[in-house]
Amino acid sequence: MHESVIRELREFASEREWEQFHTPENLAKSISIEAAELLECFQWGTTDMDAAEEELADVLTYCLFMSDRLGLDPDAIVRAKLEKTREKYPIEKARGRSDKYDRL
Repeated sequence: MHESVIRELREFASEREWEQFHTPENLAKSISIEAAELLECFQWGTTDMDAAEEELADVLTYCLFMSDRLGLDPDAIVRAKLEKTREKYPIEKARGRSDKYDRL
């Protein structure tokens, strides 16, 4: 799934000659900015789901651009991180708890 989306993103950026702006630093900044805009959709205890959907798409888009720029497979890095997190938060200790792993 990600490969076809990444191909579309590459084409989109290429058509506009935007690759020059997609440095890891700029992409990291953009991820942070868009994540803040996503958070804003839930400000004051309200939820603007239409805006949240668009902002989440922006966050994911920049994350996919970043993984592509760094030569990383999004599925592989998420699975690798999930495996590490499984080890830090074993079911028998973490189920139903939000404590950090060093407090379980």
